[in-house]
Amino acid sequence: MLPKGLAERELAHPELTELRMVETMHQRKAMMSDLADGFIALPGGVGTFEEIFEIWCWGQLGLHSKPFGLLNIDGYYDKLMEFVLHSREEGFVRPQYVEMLLMASEAETLLGAFESYEAPADKWS
Repeated sequence: MLPKGLAERELAHPELTELRMVETMHQRKAMMSDLADGFIALPGGVGTFEEIFEIWCWGQLGLHSKPFGLLNIDGYYDKLMEFVLHSREEGFVRPQYVEMLLMASEAETLLGAFESYEAPADKWS
């Protein structure tokens, strides 16, 4: 899925077998959420952070009950997880929501955690 504005900047890979065009980033994320069975963030930058935090928030609010996690290649997400744990210790993130965010350094391990994932009751229950 790619917003048309990015495709016009020639960011679309020419050899993709399927490319769905959307008007906006919001439409892109909504479509990805609808189509996905779960979400894995590979090491990335600001866009990756924004997307994983948004999907985490959506899960907390009960908008989905799909597993999501960080593929922690070479410890890339170690400092981010330290911050998440700090946020829990400071009382800003409840323990059950921290547990929602799965993390592993091997894809097979992360996918195994996905298989046993159970979403907590949503925030408003």
